Amino acid sequence: MQKTDRSVVRNEAYRKTAVGIRERHNERKNQEYSNPDIVKDRSFLNIHFKSCESSYAETFDRMLADGTISTRGLQPDAKVIDELIFDVNTAYFDRNGGYEYAKAFFAEAYRLAVKEAGGEQYVLSAVMHADERNRALSEQLGRDVFHYHMHVVYIPVVDKEIKWSKRCKDPALVGTTKEIIKQVSHSKKWPKLKRLDEDGKPVLSRNSKAVLVNSYSLLQDRFFEHMRAAGYTDFERGERGSTAEHLDDLDYKIQQEEARADTLTQSVEKKRTQLSGLQEKITVTKQAAATLGELDGMAKPKAFGKVEVAAQDWKTVSGFAKKGVIAGSEIADLRKELAAARKDAQIYKSRWERLMEETKLFREAVKHAPRLVKDFLASVFRRPPEKEEAEHPANRRKKEVER
Repeated sequence: MQKTDRSVVRNEAYRKTAVGIRERHNERKNQEYSNPDIVKDRSFLNIHFKSCESSYAETFDRMLADGTISTRGLQPDAKVIDELIFDVNTAYFDRNGGYEYAKAFFAEAYRLAVKEAGGEQYVLSAVMHADERNRALSEQLGRDVFHYHMHVVYIPVVDKEIKWSKRCKDPALVGTTKEIIKQVSHSKKWPKLKRLDEDGKPVLSRNSKAVLVNSYSLLQDRFFEHMRAAGYTDFERGERGSTAEHLDDLDYKIQQEEARADTLTQSVEKKRTQLSGLQEKITVTKQAAATLGELDGMAKPKAFGKVEVAAQDWKTVSGFAKKGVIAGSEIADLRKELAAARKDAQIYKSRWERLMEETKLFREAVKHAPRLVKDFLASVFRRPPEKEEAEHPANRRKKEVER
């Protein structure tokens, strides 16, 4: 039975200091990826509907400086950059034409993203990924199948009225609107619950007839309705209340692997049923904790129902069992070593990323003016080491007088 195709759009929020990790992933700036499904040789096929001229954080600061946005009233660690992830299950695109179909689909989805952001000027980057392989579907179909989806990074802004205060010299202006600013606010852009009237319009009062609706659920509705209006009618809306609407990348990968495990389990069961037609079979059941000495004691001829096993044959089976116990122990040790190695690798990766961030300006200087940097470092190392404490001003004046 064919799985129902469903549209999904998710929204994630980030602090400005933490958005660099998402930027390196979205813009494919990393040299290596922990996700083995990313095929770097295909990254040139990724489509940018809007590119960021500099880094996400630098563009944010520039917009703040020129007054395009305002952070008035925000806490220093507030989440100020959001990301929309538009998606439909992989098989949907594969059945409808693959890469070219996905390009047209996400070009239309980007039009909705611009509307959701409040204008393209608030969009930092929009990229469709075409280089992430769907391992489960690829193995099922016997060919490479790629999971197309789109990341749209933007600044969440809302209109905020600034009113004239009582300190205004003109009493007639007090309490009236002085200006309307674009305030950066994730919580106001995406409140957990919205009150809607019978016509589906937001209301501020606690009307008893008003309905409380999750703002992300409304986003799902708008995505689904927008794409259907554009002619994409062969999929369903994401399930209401489903956690799939809010999964992060790791959760998504876990679900993919669980689905793949289910498929493999079904294949194993099918093969096991086919083998049931054999007339004779030997079944040896023993707990995993069996020792080699216990296995040796089993090497006596025994009868299993109407089947008698010769001692020589049992010796062969026993030998295989011993090797299995030894192999099981070795596998357990290797798994521990692998887990430790992965942990160490993550530590070294974090250190490397921190080092790259700390040396960013230096590396850019070397790239821009290598000779000047080399001459500067040479002059620094020719000088005697600086003293840890500055010379007292009185002593310095005394030396100047003596000269």
